[in-house]
Amino acid sequence: MKDRLQYLDFHVAYQLFNAPITVIDCGTKCEPHNPNFKPFCCDICQAVPAAYKDEWTYLRAETDLWHPWRGDECSSNPENPAVLEAETPDSMLLMACLGPQHCQRAYRALSCRQFPFFPYITSDYRFIGLAYEWEFEHTCWVISNLGMVTAEYRQEFIRTYDDLFSKWMRELESYAIRSEQLRSHFSTLKRRITILHRNGEYYLLSPGSDRIAKVIPERLPKFGVYRETV
Repeated sequence: MKDRLQYLDFHVAYQLFNAPITVIDCGTKCEPHNPNFKPFCCDICQAVPAAYKDEWTYLRAETDLWHPWRGDECSSNPENPAVLEAETPDSMLLMACLGPQHCQRAYRALSCRQFPFFPYITSDYRFIGLAYEWEFEHTCWVISNLGMVTAEYRQEFIRTYDDLFSKWMRELESYAIRSEQLRSHFSTLKRRITILHRNGEYYLLSPGSDRIAKVIPERLPKFGVYRETV
């Protein structure tokens, strides 16, 4: 497709999307609750990251941090790669890294930098802000403390995906599909979706209509073991 011919400089993209998600190391908040004693987002047994194919071309020339995911990295629970690969967009590859103790932060993939969020695309194809990966509600500390997400991180996230969508329109479609899955899931639960809006505010979005209502972060729900913690 024509949009794939446009060049995305991942060296520059990484430099422009490098702000920490919170002012504290959120990994220290969730790590004690993971039986593997790792932040959930850095544990291949909990979440398998992905990289754009062009991104992998850049990474393998710059670092030994990454390798294509085989499915056997989590020895206690090996997986069949074909299952997750079938759910992965054609433009991306499932990846595995050397683990949090050997992290080279300058070479974190975009999927690591965005976690636990993804760009929320409305039913009429507008990128209005950040939504979170709902499967991690009970494990990711950040999801229970969205008010701790820095304005700098939010701005860098939005700027990165504005640029990516301007070059690779098919990625907007991929996230539109993900956003529709989110709406379907929350409709089933009869819950509204939290949006970290591009205007700097927080909103609750009705999944059936995309209508939004402003909310203060202190009123947002907490989950699991994080209900009583900060």
